[in-house]
Amino acid sequence: MILPLTQLSSFGDTMNAVVIGASGGIGSSMTSHLASMENVRRIVALSRTPIEETGKISSHHIDLQNAESIDVAAQFAETALQDIHLVIVATGLLHDQAMQPEKAMRQINGDNFARAMAVNAIGPALVIKHFTPLMPRTGKTVLAVVSARVGSISDNYLGGWYAYRASKAAVNQIIRTGSIEIARKNCDAVLVALHPGTTDTNLSKPFQGGVAQERLFSPTYSAECLLRVIERITASMSGKLISWDGSVLPY
Repeated sequence: MILPLTQLSSFGDTMNAVVIGASGGIGSSMTSHLASMENVRRIVALSRTPIEETGKISSHHIDLQNAESIDVAAQFAETALQDIHLVIVATGLLHDQAMQPEKAMRQINGDNFARAMAVNAIGPALVIKHFTPLMPRTGKTVLAVVSARVGSISDNYLGGWYAYRASKAAVNQIIRTGSIEIARKNCDAVLVALHPGTTDTNLSKPFQGGVAQERLFSPTYSAECLLRVIERITASMSGKLISWDGSVLPY
């Protein structure tokens, strides 16, 4: 068991954060953890269904499949926070009532593939577009997207899950490419993809059967681990895919 972080000291005495996907399993836990930290001044929590505003937390709607919604949410965050030091994108689409991950290529469906790309890759790309200009040009800033190890091309030995794997591989490339550009504006800025491990959320629930109990993480534990990664990360690790335990995973 690890003790919860009391602050993200690598960001300085005070900081502001944005959590996208704040009503989901990991996003909700991230928001709660950040709200308890001593040096976190304000948090903007963004989700399709806005959460309750309490204490440090302001809430607003966002839909990663709607470009205008992302732009409006960024404007809201800028007004609420002025300076944004940390942005976490904790959204993802693997399955729902209309789609399931493919076990074979004959199951590939164009509409479902496009939805996976919209939520898992295009949406985060638009978040990067609209939110990175709002972050300071000096000092540590982090924009972290919750990705997945199954998006690794070189680590794929099982096959299947075409749309999810491809969309996560796409967002990993977006992170890598974006990190090069933002480094020209702030040499301490970090753009990173994070692998949370298998977490007990609605996204993974139908696929937990083969996961050992000790490798199935609660959302609280995953959020704590990812925040520890964010606390320790430096610009030298920008553009990488980093696991919950701090190890760098191959693209």
